[in-house]
Formats: sequence, C-alpha cells, structure tokens
Amino acid sequence: MEQERMKELLRQYKAGALDEGQMLMELRREPFVDMGFAKLDTHRGVRQGMPEVIYGAGKTKEQILAIAEKMLEQSIEPVLITRMSKEAADYVLEALKGQKYKYESLSGTCIVGQMPKPTGHGFIVVATGGTSDIPVAEEAALTAEAMGNEVKRVYDVGVAGIHRLFAHTEDMMGASVIIAVAGMEGALASVIGGIANCPVIAVPTSVGYGANFGGLSALLSMLNSCASGVSVVNIDNGFGAGYQASLINHIRRLH
Repeated sequence: MEQERMKELLRQYKAGALDEGQMLMELRREPFVDMGFAKLDTHRGVRQGMPEVIYGAGKTKEQILAIAEKMLEQSIEPVLITRMSKEAADYVLEALKGQKYKYESLSGTCIVGQMPKPTGHGFIVVATGGTSDIPVAEEAALTAEAMGNEVKRVYDVGVAGIHRLFAHTEDMMGASVIIAVAGMEGALASVIGGIANCPVIAVPTSVGYGANFGGLSALLSMLNSCASGVSVVNIDNGFGAGYQASLINHIRRLH
C-alpha cells in the first residue's frame, strides 16, 4: 500500500540510496494523475491509509480497466472495485491476466492485486438479518479485508429466529466492531447493540416487502435505535460500513 511505499522511500533517502532531487521527484508525482476522464488520487493512501476505490457503477469497462492499470502501475494495491458488473469483471480480469484477483458476483465487488495481511488490533464481525442481505454484507466484508482486517461472517441470524444470533455470542463479545446488515424492519442492529461491548455499525438494506420503501423503514428504525453505540450508514452502503469498521479496528488501544 502507499504508506509502505512512502516509508520505503524515506528509508532509502535516509540510507543515502536516494538524493534530494530523486526524493523530490517522487513526492512531486504523488498527488494525482490526470487521466482526462478521471483524476486518480494517488496520495489518498498516504493521507487516509487506504487507496482510492473504483466505484464501478456508471463507468464503462474500459474506464475501469484504465484506472485499475494506472493504480497497479503506481504500485497501488490492492485495487478495490465496487458495484462492478459481471461483464465488466470478465473484461478487466481478462486484460489483467497474471494479477491475483477475487471477484464476488453477489455484491459486484472485485479486488485486484496482493491482499494485505491483517493489521487491525482485533477482528470485525459482519452479521446479516437474512440471506438476502448477503450482497451488501459481502461488500462490507471484502472492503474491510482489503483494508487489512480479519473478518468473521455471521449470516442469517435475524430476529425472526433470534436464537441463531445467540449461538455466536462469543464472536459478538470478542469483536472490535460489528457491522449489522438488515432489511425489513432493521431490528438486528438494536439487538446486537444491546449485547455487544463494541461499536456497532448498522447498514439498512433495500430488502423487504411493500411499505419497506426501498430500505427507508430499516433506515429509520436503525436511526431511532435505543441501543447505545449504534451508528448508521446509508441504505445498501456496505462499502461505507466496511471502511468505517476498518478505521475503528486500526485505532490503537490504550490498554
């Protein structure tokens, strides 16, 4: 990742392997690369600890490939691509033969390049109310893994059969942060928030019948949770939840 590359440059400069001019040239090419249709933020990993992510929806397969190739050229990996169609994935991965990759078709999430070793201070639990919530949950889980976290998946443990959740109490109590993904009435986040001793990130999904209003009912339920320590991201925003969970899991503990 970019922070490691920057550290290596500093080590080389300190050791005398790079002179001031060479170091200055490396720093000058850091901020962004203007590709015409996109401006690749090559400095984001240094600022935030995670490289720019390619949002696949709305981009052509050619644009996705060009950005991914430029990131790999700049030694930015892994390349995380979200909301990527199967057609785009087939096209991009065929062009990037020889690169390690993982494509999860349910969520449309693709990771190209070397996955980092877990560097978080604990593990993240991703839990879903039902099987239909798994696409959003996988986006969250894969995002967190691409950011260097150990992730434990606990799927289909919603309130319609709450005893299924209690079978995973040990994981819930041991996690650094929990992502609760649920549609319908979104009650799972409040239940987990009432038994967990760590931050809970609630992700409402658009799964549900009629008056679910495309996930709005779950969103409002989660926003009105009476359980302490529950925060909420937008409807179907697995990426945002995974990113936030990673930030929490990488905060240095005082004890």
